[in-house]
Amino acid sequence: MHDDATLAEQVAQQLRRSILRGDLLPGEAVKERDTAAAMGVSRTPMREAIRILSKEGLLVLRPSRSPIVAELDFKSVSDQAEVLIALEKLSAELACQNATEEDLAHLQEIVDYMAAHFYESDPLDMFEIDMSFHTSIARASHNQALEETHRAYLQRLWHARYLAARQRRNRERVVTQHTVILAAMRARDVQAARDAIDAHLWQLAEDIRQQITMQSAQMGEEPTLSQKVGE
Repeated sequence: MHDDATLAEQVAQQLRRSILRGDLLPGEAVKERDTAAAMGVSRTPMREAIRILSKEGLLVLRPSRSPIVAELDFKSVSDQAEVLIALEKLSAELACQNATEEDLAHLQEIVDYMAAHFYESDPLDMFEIDMSFHTSIARASHNQALEETHRAYLQRLWHARYLAARQRRNRERVVTQHTVILAAMRARDVQAARDAIDAHLWQLAEDIRQQITMQSAQMGEEPTLSQKVGE
């Protein structure tokens, strides 16, 4: 059971990266049998991987038909981004109160790695490391309900945030902003931490809007209002 679950997560990760890289395009069908055969796995872990990605909003399930890659809808994504930013601020606030020295040291390791390897790393690899900084803040809140809710919203916005991050790839901005967030938590300064999160994420919705518009234009379509991420 554990091995099957692990294999399903590995398959989901491979499919997730294919979607983020644009190898699988919005609206494209993911055929369970063919995809499983191409990846050298049985249909059981493939079926579970598809379920995982549908919960993240990356795939849309369809009755008696193959799932398709979800199209990004700005209103839905914008609504989720507002919730995520509120969760990020609460995570930083609680981390100021509850983070251990071990938690802070782990966050420092992430920032140091990003500073040293930002441009030499694959953009998707660096994005995943960037997101690990945010999940680590939620973990440092030591509030399990918050950590789980934050992870769920982060997953739903994974595609949109990657598109935005890829467009605004800037080592100095990212490293500086993460350093300021961490410094506020080290100082146990709740307001400074909330302000630092706000400064880091205030343009997120607009960045996402631009990427959705650009992606739709490249596909020769109007931005969709019907197929919403997370449905």
